[in-house]
Amino acid sequence: MTIALTGASGFVGRHIVAELLQRGQSARVLTRSASRAARALPADERVEFVEGDLFDDQSVRQLIAGADACIHLVGIIRERPGGQTFRRVHVEATRAIAGACERLGVRRFIHMSAIAADPGGKAEYQRTKFEAEQIVESSGLDWTIFRPGLIHGADGEFMQMVEGWCEGRRFPFVFMPFFYRCEQHGAPGPINPPRLVEPRVAPVHVDDVAKLFADALTTPESIGEIYRITGPEVLTFPEMLRFVRDTDTHGKKGLPPIGVPGVLAAAQAWKFKLLGLGELLPFDTGMARMGALDAICDNGKAYRHLGFEPRAFRSSARVYITA
Repeated sequence: MTIALTGASGFVGRHIVAELLQRGQSARVLTRSASRAARALPADERVEFVEGDLFDDQSVRQLIAGADACIHLVGIIRERPGGQTFRRVHVEATRAIAGACERLGVRRFIHMSAIAADPGGKAEYQRTKFEAEQIVESSGLDWTIFRPGLIHGADGEFMQMVEGWCEGRRFPFVFMPFFYRCEQHGAPGPINPPRLVEPRVAPVHVDDVAKLFADALTTPESIGEIYRITGPEVLTFPEMLRFVRDTDTHGKKGLPPIGVPGVLAAAQAWKFKLLGLGELLPFDTGMARMGALDAICDNGKAYRHLGFEPRAFRSSARVYITA
């Protein structure tokens, strides 16, 4: 099969392309720069590059026409200048790609969403991710939607950032940050203050995610299904940080994880944004709010339909942290 992909040169996309090639498939990828994408993706004659963007009809037609399926991965975690807004990248881009697949007769469509997708979410990221799902669901395509949690791997930006914290070479240098959430049970008061809760995560390895996407292409049972996916090992965010610190050969032993209430961090980010200084912080309001949420789920449906058995975080991360 020839699989059309958006976001193929990103972290997850690189691994999905490698998995498809390993299975004898061909990949046709949309990219703004073929030379840059070629450096990120495997050197293989079965990888075809289409230069352009998601809002150029000719480029999208060239990507989609004649493909057997489409995997749509494009997304952002933070808005940037130059039109990189959640609405444009998540909602409008999904509408453009799904619409092109309908017009050109490419029925199989696999969509990357996020575990945080929520129509009532406090972050625009959550709301637009959910809205993109609605576009896919209302299409006439044979769709599958994946909602992964925290994805980890040696070449992922998140783990590279965490290793930078643990080694004391990345801001804030002297501690490892995370966001608490505040929970209130009963009436608030001096003897019943809000409780600070450490978020729980179950990181899923990027290669397990890539395998899942590739498996879905040939599994009719996955059509019309939404899968929330995480790893099997649940840790609090501080536990994960301490593990990376103590496993990393260059980790600074004793460097503490220190939490900040997500609501307070979000308020700080909002003030910085109003002053035009938002880019000075390594997070925005949405990241602060979402970072305080749990990212765990039951993988039961993905196991029943797709045989999904992801590897545990500590054993799989140790392989590349100590490399």
